[in-house]
Amino acid sequence: MTDDQNPIHDKSMPLIDHIIELRRRLIWSLATFIIAFGICYHFSGDIYRFLAAPLAEIMRQKGEQPHLIYTALYEAFFTYVRVGVFGALFLSFPMIAIQIWIFIAPGLYRNEKKAFAPFLVATPVLFLLGAALAYYLVFPFAWKFFLSFQQSGGTDQMGIELQARVSEYLNLVTKMILAFGVCFELPVALTLIVKAGLVKTASLKKVRRYAYVAAFAVAAVVAPPDAITMLSLAIPLVCLYEFSILAAKLVEPRRLEDEEETSSESNISGGVP
Repeated sequence: MTDDQNPIHDKSMPLIDHIIELRRRLIWSLATFIIAFGICYHFSGDIYRFLAAPLAEIMRQKGEQPHLIYTALYEAFFTYVRVGVFGALFLSFPMIAIQIWIFIAPGLYRNEKKAFAPFLVATPVLFLLGAALAYYLVFPFAWKFFLSFQQSGGTDQMGIELQARVSEYLNLVTKMILAFGVCFELPVALTLIVKAGLVKTASLKKVRRYAYVAAFAVAAVVAPPDAITMLSLAIPLVCLYEFSILAAKLVEPRRLEDEEETSSESNISGGVP
């Protein structure tokens, strides 16, 4: 066994020590989340206004006064609580990820740690890219499309006016931000699977057409039912799938390629009389 394959901690840890270590990491993660929740709840109004800014801008462009309503006495309070939880998840994620890494790192070899390092960096970056795409690109187009169905009322015509509730709007934006962020983790997931030897890049290429259909199916489920929003998620998913194949090819274990070459040579030699 080479030095790179030797674990840093070569002494085995009893089960009770693993449980104690897990408890310590959970306490750190929970404490970080609680502190982050307190901070985010304090600024929950500002965070909500940030989330509602794309809708407010579209309303201003239409000459309307930006506003949202709530129809239950407790609705606004619980909406702010959920905003605090949503913000705390983002704010505390780095510390939670660090605690997870500290817990599992002693069980990995040095070469395995080096292999995982790029994925640890890529995961939050890709999630933020997906969330940014939803917020800065998809929301303005989607909200403008939905607000286009309003109609001015008159003496001989019934008006149609948007009266969006704060809780329903929060449900929609958080769902879309999380959906776009998680979907942008596709390259990380597929590359890890290929690196582990569970799937070959050749197999990913063979199921490419089914992956395209799955991308549009996922977009139809998680995105609002309009063509612009669905295409805004489906097209990046297709591009990410193609990028995943290229990235997975770079990290695919060499032994898989050797086995394919050996198999091809055997088939050729076997076919020669």
